[in-house]
Amino acid sequence: GVTRLLLTRIPFFKEIIVSSFTCDSCSWSNTEIQSAGRIQEQGVRYTLAVTSRQDMNREVVKTDCAMARIPELDFEIPAFTQKGVLTTIEGIINRAVAGLEQDQPIRRATDEEVARKIDEFISKLKQLKEVHSSFTFIIDDPSGNSFVENPHAPHKDEALVVTHYRRSPQQAAMLGLELGEKPMDPAEDLRNEVLQFNTNCPECNAPASTNMKLVQIPHFKEVIIMATNCDSCGHRTNEVKSGGAIEPQGTRITLHITDPSDMTRDILKSETCSVEIPELEFELGMGALGGKFTTLEGLLKDIRELVERNPFTLGDSSTPGKTEKLQEFIGKLQEIIEGKRNVHFIMDDPAGNSYLQNVYAPEEDPELQVEHYERTFEQNEELGLNDMKTEGYEAPGR
Repeated sequence: GVTRLLLTRIPFFKEIIVSSFTCDSCSWSNTEIQSAGRIQEQGVRYTLAVTSRQDMNREVVKTDCAMARIPELDFEIPAFTQKGVLTTIEGIINRAVAGLEQDQPIRRATDEEVARKIDEFISKLKQLKEVHSSFTFIIDDPSGNSFVENPHAPHKDEALVVTHYRRSPQQAAMLGLELGEKPMDPAEDLRNEVLQFNTNCPECNAPASTNMKLVQIPHFKEVIIMATNCDSCGHRTNEVKSGGAIEPQGTRITLHITDPSDMTRDILKSETCSVEIPELEFELGMGALGGKFTTLEGLLKDIRELVERNPFTLGDSSTPGKTEKLQEFIGKLQEIIEGKRNVHFIMDDPAGNSYLQNVYAPEEDPELQVEHYERTFEQNEELGLNDMKTEGYEAPGR
């Protein structure tokens, strides 16, 4: 047969390699994908409650290092046991069934009992496709490059939970990442110096430089600003990391946008902060867009660009009804940016490291409300605080 390879760039997934094999003798064909882009900063876990046949048609990108699991059947596809695919949930189940059926004739001849049990399990997998009862579908990808479609985008999907997490040392080693870090000279004054290190452009992968600087935000705290400029394609990006510890309480900031001048307010969105606009039924989960230090107008434009550049919402994979709904949402978002629509803009940061400028400081802002709340157990779990031990962790006798 003949195998064809194509290196292509998808805006949402950056660069991928599409591999297609066809056989003229038996007409068998197969397609695979491999990530040719960068590994994301955080891993991602998608948890979907499958309740209808429509859910089986959701598009899924599963990389070769991702693990797929169905807890109700105690079924798991471990990482690196399948090639990366662009398919649907039903397609993943079909591939699993085909893999189990492949060696069944040999098993029936050598171990009939094992073959019978596998036949029973294959029957249960096939019944899942009819969705007679709901089940849970989980994809866990340490590289952060897998994806499960949200058919309700840009609105929140109540059946789909997306969790971004820090990779463990074992997961980083599995991906072949270097874990060693060179200790910095404690005498070096980082606050008065711009550090520069070599990296690759996230768009064209050409060599580029990233500048890093510690900045003190008035009436707030210290943050780290990282900016990358690419001389090859002209791409520019910036990201903000918190320079301090996680706050004792979470912070919920609500701004009532009533005037076009609100668009000029400085805003710090940390990577743990989610954004909500109730009037548009819109919610942006934590981890999306990363950390940003910009203006309110700049953040809303980044949200608009995120929706426009997603090929699963406005590209060839979209449906006409979904496209019209998203175009209507983009139009409403543009009205907010132009100051033609009054809405509430909500930032919810369990780590307490986000900030929205009070233009009346040090007086109170009548349109700005800041609430501090106690984090839930689930929020502490996502931040890795439940298992963190800062006292009494040393071994006895030391």
